[in-house]
Amino acid sequence: MTVRTRIAPSPTGDPHVGTAFVALFNLCFARQHGGQFILRIEDTDQARSTAESEQDILRALRWLGLEWDEGPDVGGPHGPYRQSERKDSYRQYAMELVEKGHAFYCFRTPEELDAIREERKARGENPGIKGDLELPADEVQSRLDAGEPYVIRMKVPDEGVCKIDDMLRGVIEIDWSQVDCQILLKSDGMPTYHLANVVDDHLMGITHVLRGEEWINSAPKHQLLYEYFGWDMPVLCHLPLLRNPDKSKLSKRKNPTSINFYERMGFLPEAVTNYLGRMGWSMPDEREKFTLDEMIAHFDINRVSLGGPVFDVEKLRWLNGLWLREDVSDDQFVERLHQWWFNEDALRALVPHVKGRAEVFSDVAPMASFMFSGMLELTPEDFAHNKLDEGQVKRVLQFALWKLEAQRHWSKENIFADIKGLAKAMELKMGDFMFAIFVAIAGTPNSWSVMDSMALLGPDMTRARLRHALTVLGGFSKKETKRVEKEYAALIAE
Repeated sequence: MTVRTRIAPSPTGDPHVGTAFVALFNLCFARQHGGQFILRIEDTDQARSTAESEQDILRALRWLGLEWDEGPDVGGPHGPYRQSERKDSYRQYAMELVEKGHAFYCFRTPEELDAIREERKARGENPGIKGDLELPADEVQSRLDAGEPYVIRMKVPDEGVCKIDDMLRGVIEIDWSQVDCQILLKSDGMPTYHLANVVDDHLMGITHVLRGEEWINSAPKHQLLYEYFGWDMPVLCHLPLLRNPDKSKLSKRKNPTSINFYERMGFLPEAVTNYLGRMGWSMPDEREKFTLDEMIAHFDINRVSLGGPVFDVEKLRWLNGLWLREDVSDDQFVERLHQWWFNEDALRALVPHVKGRAEVFSDVAPMASFMFSGMLELTPEDFAHNKLDEGQVKRVLQFALWKLEAQRHWSKENIFADIKGLAKAMELKMGDFMFAIFVAIAGTPNSWSVMDSMALLGPDMTRARLRHALTVLGGFSKKETKRVEKEYAALIAE
């Protein structure tokens, strides 16, 4: 048997370090067994998936040195490798399950489903969608004939225990009462992840599925689908979740999570890959620093620890420093620096903003220093404003951050539209609204256009600086955050 693993990212946001972590372990496992590593784009969420995000993911993984044998950009014998391009094939599998009695048409409205959830919750049951969902065959047919919208749901046992074999965890037991009747085919004809994932893994000959432990609760559904179809199920391996230093689940609110952020900060890709390899795994000799090839040569999945590896940026900085000092020659240092920022394209983009303000070349460095920096050294006093109190300033930063986190088409024009819309909704003059943004991004309210700066810095550094500014100001407590989230939701709904 040829080992075949895969990574299946969803192109709905920034390329996440968690995606890179899972990709790395899948690559190492496949290579260590002389197998193949496949990349598949799971773009079943058509509302949020973008071509820009897909390209960002591919570029970021390649920057880390992770190469795949088959994928949307390199092709392969099992294509296409985008689920949106396989859309028509999934319906036949959903209909097969309906015909076999393993799935059913569901016409329930959102209001009816909410009522079912509340009823189950009131009875102390799992509030997932389960129970009285099916309709008599004649009513189903009449509704189909009338063209009423529907989804296709899988049938799930009400009682008993599902046993899942896991490479790292042994047998995992999950009560069927905790598993809902998952939608397989949405009303728009697109499959959910659960159906598409199982079908594609089967058709692409995937033998081992290494994924994050957040998918454990979905494993019973996937195992059941394999049984319904009569297919052999790949071996499952649920990797530990990356954690913040406080042991909470890794999140962008507490840690930069985008691979692009680390590239923009000036980290070496081999150092980042090295650090990800240390997340829950270790070399036989326990050395901290190793190459990707060395990790592949010594990789053993049984050395993975389930203890929740901590992704600590300060530790990553230390490791990156080791790489710079021990593995990068002076000539390479100059070349890497040139590739990172001090190249013709990057400097040329700055010219329109500094040329008209400079009298001598030595003016350029202090004027543009924030463009070459990571997190700026800021104090609460930097954000003192003669018209806005601290609460308003923090809301400006938080609302701008949330708005820009949702922006998938990064450009000066789109940034300006987002910011202008927010200022209007908050009934603030643009000058007052922009003050805190200027300080967060450039370290001073007296810089060139902050819209241009954000466009040049890119989404990841921009968002990171806004988060940093909020941290400097003390952020919001959990209780305050809930209130502020409601305020924001009301603002953007207007």
